[in-house]
Amino acid sequence: MHLFYTPDISVNASTYFLSEDESKHCVRVLRLQVGDIITLIDGKGSFFKAAITDAHPKRTILQIIEIQPDANKRSHYLHIAVAPTKNIERLEWFLEKATEIGIDEISLIICQRSERKEVKFDRLEKIITSAIKQSIKAWHPRLNEPLPLSKLFATPFDGQKFIAHCEPGLKFSLKECLQIAGRSLILIGPEGDFTPKEIEEALKNDFKAITLGDSRLRTETAALESCFEVNFLNRI
Repeated sequence: MHLFYTPDISVNASTYFLSEDESKHCVRVLRLQVGDIITLIDGKGSFFKAAITDAHPKRTILQIIEIQPDANKRSHYLHIAVAPTKNIERLEWFLEKATEIGIDEISLIICQRSERKEVKFDRLEKIITSAIKQSIKAWHPRLNEPLPLSKLFATPFDGQKFIAHCEPGLKFSLKECLQIAGRSLILIGPEGDFTPKEIEEALKNDFKAITLGDSRLRTETAALESCFEVNFLNRI
């Protein structure tokens, strides 16, 4: 199956023109020809089956044959807010794997102990796009620009809110408190963890403290573990 990400396609489209980059990939790299069938993903839940009617390397023309709306839609909504890692490849790894497993939104948060405050946003978006193609998903997770943790606290969220941290205190497992088929926001801190003050602020803003087990996890591992747990609990 040849997949192309086409976020601007309309669900009412009968024809579509691939962008120059996608046209080049289609014709020059994959060597597809007139009559070949490809699949388009709009990132909003729809698959489009299309036939090539003009295999032009700069403006390939497609005829839409079939539309499958709301494909592989999940029963729950998962938003993970994670501090960018000092080694950016670890964050990239998380974005790729979380997209493959299933996630709806990612926020990059700047905390007091953050060692990285800037990222190449376009590169991260491309990694997510590549991952939805790899895992054949019709939904493209939303990636938010880095923002201070305090601003995230001030942003309304309609659903359950959790903070995973390593400080002592009362904490619950996701199995104990996650509402199945609900909406959840999970905070994952930087390599040095959240500060006690940040944890206190989270609790004041109706976040519930959770544990991801007895092991001390890297930031990207903790983020992926929480992603896996939410998806797993919504399947059983």
